[in-house]
Amino acid sequence: LGAVGHTPESLEIDLRWIDERVGGKPYGIDLLVPNNMAAKEGGVTAGDLEARVPPEHRRHVAQLLEKHGIDTAGLWDEGFANSGGENMREAGAEALLDVAFGHPIGFVVNALGVPPPGMFARARAKGIPVGALTGAREHALHHARAGVDILVVSGTEAGGHCGEVSTMVLVPEVIEAMRPYPNVRVLAAGGIATGRQMAACMAMGAEGVWTGSVWLTTAEAETTPTVKQKMLAANSRDTVRSRSRTGKYTRQLRSPWTDAWQADGAPVPLPMPLQGLLSKRALALVDRLAEAGHQGAKTLATYYVGQSVGLMNAEQSTRSVVYDFMRDYAEAVERLSGTLAE
Repeated sequence: LGAVGHTPESLEIDLRWIDERVGGKPYGIDLLVPNNMAAKEGGVTAGDLEARVPPEHRRHVAQLLEKHGIDTAGLWDEGFANSGGENMREAGAEALLDVAFGHPIGFVVNALGVPPPGMFARARAKGIPVGALTGAREHALHHARAGVDILVVSGTEAGGHCGEVSTMVLVPEVIEAMRPYPNVRVLAAGGIATGRQMAACMAMGAEGVWTGSVWLTTAEAETTPTVKQKMLAANSRDTVRSRSRTGKYTRQLRSPWTDAWQADGAPVPLPMPLQGLLSKRALALVDRLAEAGHQGAKTLATYYVGQSVGLMNAEQSTRSVVYDFMRDYAEAVERLSGTLAE
């Protein structure tokens, strides 16, 4: 469960829901606590953060929305007090961990940087492995030295925060770098939407795969209908790495929103968490209006997704996705086994 967007109260609701339905099977929780982030700690208030967002960035957002027929009156009236960001600071993450470790979670992962000491301490006390998203060889070494148990090695094809190296190159590079750390396990991630891709990753030495984007077009996904239809129609070139959403590079659907932050004369995206505070309210408005049928909002709508979106061409149930993975994986392994006989 990705928990960065949760409050402690909403996380408690979701984890209780999971507990009641998984029949004791293991599940994990994924937080996002970056090592380097503007105002990461130090008692900075929501008002302090709001003051750090330059007027020209607000104007840029307002002009973009207005260009697409969206009324921006009152967009900033409430400030940024409820726009998130606290969960990406260690103190905010601790509140979520208080809730998480009150449930029988079997895995805890930090999605941006080395897991904080508090995460390690709580997980070790319960015998729970700690994971970390890893986008480069040097990141993997930092994680291994810190004591991370499982590396989720994510290539640039991945949706959300991602680096610049492809999965096919990064996974074996990290596996080789982990030779001095034989207890560190590697999961491959980034652009994986089929069982044959999973088989390829296993052939490279990964012990499994971590998937994300493939679930965004399932019937059960929380993705808005507008975004889901865009994903189903998209090909692998319809995504872009952009700092326009969080301040760090994330891969997402290309739209006039992402284009506007790369245009000549556009302000440079702000560092995390300021860009996220700026974009969250605007994109939430876009999503609401898109679902109400506003054409300009539908055009602007975007969401995190990897290059595997080009393989996601029909809405399926999550159960169907799992079965397809199993069948596809088995067929791929059989093909590979056949090459030995030749």
